[in-house]
Amino acid sequence: MPAFLVLDSISLATPDGRPLFDGLTLAIGGERTGLVGRNGCGKSTLLRLIAGEIEPAGGSLQRIGSIGMLAQLTDERLTVDEALGVAGDRARLRRLERGEGSLDDATEADWTLETRIQAALTDAGLPSLSLDRPIASLSGGERTRVALARLLIGAPDLLLLDEPTNNLDADGRKAVAELLEHWQGGVLVASHDRALLERVDRIVELTPVGITIFGGSWPAFAEAREAARARAADDLDRAADALRNTERALQKGREKKARRDKAGRAWRAKGIEDKMFMDREKERAENSAARDSHFAHRLLGERAQALEAAKAHVEILTPLSIDLPRTNLPGGRELIAFKDVVMAFGERRLFGPLSFEVRGPERIAIRGANGSGKTTLFRLLTGELTPAGGDISRLTDRMAVLDQHIGLLDPELSILDNLRRLNPELTANQAHAALARFAFRNRTALQIAGTLSGGERLRAGLACVFARPQPPFLLLLDEPTNHLDLAAIEELESALKSFDGALIVVSHDKAFLRAIGIEREIVLGQAVHS
Repeated sequence: MPAFLVLDSISLATPDGRPLFDGLTLAIGGERTGLVGRNGCGKSTLLRLIAGEIEPAGGSLQRIGSIGMLAQLTDERLTVDEALGVAGDRARLRRLERGEGSLDDATEADWTLETRIQAALTDAGLPSLSLDRPIASLSGGERTRVALARLLIGAPDLLLLDEPTNNLDADGRKAVAELLEHWQGGVLVASHDRALLERVDRIVELTPVGITIFGGSWPAFAEAREAARARAADDLDRAADALRNTERALQKGREKKARRDKAGRAWRAKGIEDKMFMDREKERAENSAARDSHFAHRLLGERAQALEAAKAHVEILTPLSIDLPRTNLPGGRELIAFKDVVMAFGERRLFGPLSFEVRGPERIAIRGANGSGKTTLFRLLTGELTPAGGDISRLTDRMAVLDQHIGLLDPELSILDNLRRLNPELTANQAHAALARFAFRNRTALQIAGTLSGGERLRAGLACVFARPQPPFLLLLDEPTNHLDLAAIEELESALKSFDGALIVVSHDKAFLRAIGIEREIVLGQAVHS
């Protein structure tokens, strides 16, 4: 299989010189490669390097084939043909058809263009889309399909995808998955979407301890990673046992020497041996003790270093554990009741009539296409909005909302100051203790919220809402995994698995919903599914 790109000992750094990773050697041909790692590890920077936007800090790369990157169509002033990058070429053909074209137009005209555009739109799932239609009128999934059609028209050898399913509804995610499945060239996709990573041929993981290249898709990689975590935990146990055994052996040695020294002093006191002999024995014992002590301290140091290395390896491989406080929510306690609720803005009816109840520690997912009203439903749940029709009963004020940006945090304040602002009744010691439960200890509690990674922002948000004297019975999460890396998603999944309160979650991440034990779904525009 020919290579479209060859990376040789690539090193990358941030603009201020902080190293990201070192020594990446990789050849990419017609296979699908998934790029994973914690936020800030250099995934997006690597894609920018491959696209030719930046230079490496070290190493070299060779671009043998053409390279294209999936565009984010955010400029709503564009028409479809402008978004496809073919507006100029189509205008040239129109001029020639009217007999107004120049010699340059005739030379550069591509008379197969219209056919290729239609084929690309059909393959992208938009066979009847007008090229004059404004991008602003398209849904998120349709915009993604237009961006995919642009790639199909250009047909690069190597396709770069940077978190392509972020903020996409099910339709948009399906379009990206189909592209990955059927693309004839090579693909390098940086993603935390495990459903997408199940379709790749190999995984490249960037970590603080090095680069791992694994031949296989996400399920096999995850299984191998769990085995590596188990081995690391075993190594930690063995290192801890070795240190304890060494300390016990040294203590026994010290006790034995003390007994010998005591016996020697008794012999000298009785005058049993002559002084010269006893002095020689004393000197020999002291020299031997010095050697033993030097060896013992060196061995103890080596064992302690081995233990610290094993701890560091476990910390890198194992996601952080978050332990949410218990709510003791009764199983039959009614929290929310919607009866024939209708939501509309002016003449536009968003959804309804919608009826459902939330009782006890239920786990509910809200689904629907982008623009179907999922966030509006959240605002109805919290009382921020009033419905156009129907009744809503909120039978508890013990609820908390975390959106995908964790908007309750003031980005200018520290984590500690945010928590005290949101929980003014807490003393300084209580605030520090609350943050420590979420791994913000000592100086880490003083980090400015605006500088935090997605995973850190999520932990800080959870710390703020669970620091209340009475933790929330009902936790509402709006697309919580959108800006999280895989390690942070696993942290959240672990925390929510053990949460004994009720959950209402908006998410298109099916793997996440399975992991947290969703029991039923509310699909906007359809009947409620139990």
